[in-house]
Amino acid sequence: MKDIFMLAAIEEAIKGFEEGGIPIGSVLVINGKIAGRGHNRRVQKNSAILHAEMDCIENAGRLKASDYKNSVLYSTLSPCDMCSGTALLYGIPKIVIGENVSFKGPEEYMKKRGVELVVLNDEVCIQLMGDFIAKMPSLWNEDIGL
Repeated sequence: MKDIFMLAAIEEAIKGFEEGGIPIGSVLVINGKIAGRGHNRRVQKNSAILHAEMDCIENAGRLKASDYKNSVLYSTLSPCDMCSGTALLYGIPKIVIGENVSFKGPEEYMKKRGVELVVLNDEVCIQLMGDFIAKMPSLWNEDIGL
């Protein structure tokens, strides 16, 4: 049985893909409830920074530091340097990663900084990204800065 919060992140990823974007989704959970949801909207918003985690955290709005300390960030893909840095900045203590086969962010650095990482390597997340990368390699490379 899948984690309900990862299912919500997958829903966001699918939504992003259906909008013509990159299929990566994220949810921020505070004290067992979703406080923010988002998906990669770089294409949709012509944005340089709207990765799924950034969109999710933005959609959660202004929060107290204590809220972040009691949160878990879910992402269908291993967070990049930018998104990992945002999680570190706000002191998010735990990140649940749908998969890190297609892309692996600075996970070892995050662990060294005290962030608990749970990597699920979920088949749905792997297939979503694998299919997308095969169909749109140039857009994928743009998203990860290549």
